[in-house]
Amino acid sequence: MAALDLLGRRWTLRVLWELSQEPAGFRELQRRCARMSSSVLSTRLGELTDSRLVAPDGDGYRLTPLGEDLVGALGPLDAWSRRWAAETGAGSGEAGAGSGEAGGI
Repeated sequence: MAALDLLGRRWTLRVLWELSQEPAGFRELQRRCARMSSSVLSTRLGELTDSRLVAPDGDGYRLTPLGEDLVGALGPLDAWSRRWAAETGAGSGEAGAGSGEAGGI
């Protein structure tokens, strides 16, 4: 599976973002991503685990070193998206703005 294909799937960046804050169990991730169904979360965690970006960690999940590298690589995109939103007014009231979507991405 191509990385951009995986990253472009709904909720993937949000799951990565949440796990970059701290490891979490399935129920905690579902609570943090309130509108995500359990079936979608299960699918995304499976895909991210298969891609070696996320790993089971006791009762939950954590980013792997590869996943941490990816989140770090997304930093410039996050910075750009924040500048773009500020300059265009985009995102005010949109799904990603203020709803906890993966940072500004």
